[in-house]
Amino acid sequence: MWVQLTGLAAGVLVLASCSSSMSPGGGGGHSTTITVSDNMFTPTPDTVSAGTVTFSWAGSNQHNVTWDSGPTPLPTNSVIQNAGSYNAALKVGTYQYHCVVHGSVMSGTIVVH
Repeated sequence: MWVQLTGLAAGVLVLASCSSSMSPGGGGGHSTTITVSDNMFTPTPDTVSAGTVTFSWAGSNQHNVTWDSGPTPLPTNSVIQNAGSYNAALKVGTYQYHCVVHGSVMSGTIVVH
């Protein structure tokens, strides 16, 4: 019985250590792909390593990515689109962005380390 309980406890610890901060309600993620869906960016805030982040459109509404702040020079803003993807090369720092179609109600943050 003791061996079974020890094995069960070890299994729970392994599962807990593998949990992702991208789960709903986690308040962030660690993905280099940001989904641009109907009126939201997901995940946001996001924490990633320096490099390329891809914004991938899902849903049917038109959106774009407009950079508000971050290390200069800021990436070029994306075009307004309702499908496809957009890549941005990001350096270490904190970036704020929004969709010009929807304003501040559709905004996001990426922390790059």
